[in-house]
Amino acid sequence: RTHLQCYPIDLLEHRRIEKIELKDKQKVLSTANGEKFSAPAVIVATGASWRKLNVPGETEYIGRGLAFCPHCDGPFYKGKHVAVVGGGNSGIEAAIDLAGICSKVTVLEFLDNLKADQVLQEKLKSLPNVEVFVSSQTLEVIGNGNKVTGIRVKNRATEEARIIELDGIFVLIGLMPNSGIFREIVDTNRIGEIAIDTHCRTNIPGIYAAGDVSTVPYKQIIIAMGEGAKAALSTFEDRMRGAI
Repeated sequence: RTHLQCYPIDLLEHRRIEKIELKDKQKVLSTANGEKFSAPAVIVATGASWRKLNVPGETEYIGRGLAFCPHCDGPFYKGKHVAVVGGGNSGIEAAIDLAGICSKVTVLEFLDNLKADQVLQEKLKSLPNVEVFVSSQTLEVIGNGNKVTGIRVKNRATEEARIIELDGIFVLIGLMPNSGIFREIVDTNRIGEIAIDTHCRTNIPGIYAAGDVSTVPYKQIIIAMGEGAKAALSTFEDRMRGAI
């Protein structure tokens, strides 16, 4: 924010964009309170949201034992028992990483089999402090009011429910790109990420996308920052050349 204030840039906060229209070469953005903003170029940098379990206790214990980013929060659980909910590539990669610092890692997958690539599954099997439970439905995040103390799960095959006592839970069941209203305007992939080229351009001249909302791989802050700079430079270049 301090850096931004060094330049003649208007910062408008607490606005929700509800509609985008293409009028000639202008992109018209409409907010929830009726404001309209028009510009020849728009950079979409709305990020992505972690998919949630939507079970009791989840929201209450976010940041208090329940997390979504093993790279960010994993070190807090050194020497402790954690669960990873999700058996896709991101979940198994997280379990492998966490196994290097945690005393025990429990992987919980809703389906009957893990969905991760076979090479990741083989690596997981080689780790002595990892246990895997498939056909496991998460029912509730358990806590003592201050932090997570366990997770209640149900075996979908036997219908048996039980509580696993642990210190932390990592939910890795996917990211949902916040592409919303832009999906009707620009091309997206099957999960809603905005398709971009190497210069952050979309299929619509004058609309760019950067960071987690786009198809760029590896959802990390440092990568999103670089993509934002790239999108800004591409916008400037296209304006200078009269492309937009």
